[in-house]
Amino acid sequence: MERLLGGAAEPAAPRPERERPAAPTAVRRAALVAGVEAAGLAAVALWLLVLTFTSTADSVGRALAEVVYVGIFAVALGAAAVGLWRVSPWSRGPVVFLQLLLGLFGFYSAFEWGGAWVGVPLLALVATELYLLATPEARLAFEDR
Repeated sequence: MERLLGGAAEPAAPRPERERPAAPTAVRRAALVAGVEAAGLAAVALWLLVLTFTSTADSVGRALAEVVYVGIFAVALGAAAVGLWRVSPWSRGPVVFLQLLLGLFGFYSAFEWGGAWVGVPLLALVATELYLLATPEARLAFEDR
């Protein structure tokens, strides 16, 4: 049988351990802020889901689509927060993009809608996140990769 099918393959060489340099303080703090925002978005998605089923929505389909969009943003921001914690090069772009979207929502909430209790804290979180990612140590951490 061994002549027909061939012998067992040699075991593969073990992979060398990859060095993970410690993330700078600004990147760790940015990951924590992004994690807090992701948890907040997940709570908003659950709240919208409860409101969809307990109240009379004009369109249940649109209400569920809104829940799905907020849930997708929460999952994306949570994954990007983990990527920031690990200093993964792909994570910085999605975090900045989602901060711009959250900043627009915060501005609309604070100044157009009249919900300053939502908009002002959201704008403070967005400004903190963007500041932390713009610090020289954070930019150098992603540049070295």
